[in-house]
Parts: sequence; structure tokens; C-alpha cells
Amino acid sequence: MVLLGALVNGIAIILGTLLGRLLRRIPDSMKNTVMNGIGLAIIVLGIQMGFKSGNFLIVILSLVIGAVVGEWIDLEDKFNRAGHWLERRVGSNEPGSIAQGFVTASLVFVVGAMGFLGALDSGIKGNHDILYTKAIMDGFISIILTSTLGMGVLFSAIPVFVYEGAIALLATQITRFVPDVLMNDCITEMTAVGGIMIMAIGLNLLGIIKVKVANLLPGILVAVLLVTLIYGYNTYLG
Repeated sequence: MVLLGALVNGIAIILGTLLGRLLRRIPDSMKNTVMNGIGLAIIVLGIQMGFKSGNFLIVILSLVIGAVVGEWIDLEDKFNRAGHWLERRVGSNEPGSIAQGFVTASLVFVVGAMGFLGALDSGIKGNHDILYTKAIMDGFISIILTSTLGMGVLFSAIPVFVYEGAIALLATQITRFVPDVLMNDCITEMTAVGGIMIMAIGLNLLGIIKVKVANLLPGILVAVLLVTLIYGYNTYLG
């Protein structure tokens, strides 16, 4: 089943959220310390991912162009509107918690290499091990996020399943059209661009700065486009 890994990942987030809901009575001081720890760990993860780039100019251009596109269509606002819509539908008694939890968790779980690589493995090889591993990680992270940000984390399972499921389905056909070298280069630069966004999420969680991470998301697609153009140019010259 091509979508099994994505399905397991979504279920793990839901289960982690429900468990995290039971832990809402954790002292605020403990929650803050744990959230700071998560923020720091996410920053380190982002830095590690960013260093994987083989051409950092691609990363910079991807972020700049992606930011322009993201601000133009205002993805951050659309994410927040979706969160507030869920908040109204659920009837939360904690204003802002559903929206904040949904947006933050969606970005944490979607941006990054594991979801993309895992979905590719699911589609190309029928191997779900990477997504199973990600599911375990996301499950534990959702416990902590829910204990601090609320039940909005649960709804992040939807974009995670849609994102990973769509890539897995596309991956069943992608190897017929995309050379391995191009695919590997795309993954490398997407990972680096995603790493910068992951780092921004960590900074947001620590309250150091406020980066509209959702508005940077088009940068991942821009990275793919730039890598493809460079590959085509080099192939033409070769």
C-alpha cells in the first residue's frame, strides 16, 4: 500500500496529540523548559540540514524568490485562517491555541527531508521505514507541542498525510522521467532550504524573532526549479 507510511505518520501525530492532551497539567515552568529544549534542538537540526547544500547560492536564491512569492500570496495568512476556521468549528475555549498549534505543528512536521525522502521511498520502493521512523519522532514531538500549544496540533495530521501521500503517489511514476543525478541534487538542495526554515521555526519557538516561515515554503519548489535549470544547462553544454 503506497500510502501506508503517510497514514501511519498521520495516526502517530493524532495519538501523540491525544496523549499530550492528558499531560496539559504539567507545570508551566516545565513546559517552558521543554519547549525551549525543543526549540534549541530544532535549530541545531536546521543548521545540520542547511550545511548539506552543494551550492549555497541556490539556497539563498530559493529563499529570496520563495519569500517574494510567499509574501505575494501570503501563505502564512492562509495557514492562520485555516487554523482560526478550525478553532471556530471545534469551539475552542482557548483563543488562538488551535490556530497556533495547527500552524506550528504543520510546519515542524512538513518542512524537512524525512517526509520527502520517506514518501519517495514509499512510492518508488514500497519501503515505509523512513516514514515509520518519522512517525515515531512526530508522535513524541506532538505530545510536547500539544502540552504547550493545545489541540491544534492534532489537525496538522491532515497536511502531513496529504503532503506525504501526494509525493508517494507521484513517486510511483517519477523515476520514469527524472534521472537519478537530478533527483539527488534536488533532494540535497531542498534539504538545505528546508533546514533554514526548520531553524526559523526553532527561533520562533524560543521567541527570539518572528519569522513567517509559511511564506518561505515556496522556496523549496524554487530550489527544485533552479537545480533543474542548472542540470539542463550543464547537460546541454556537455
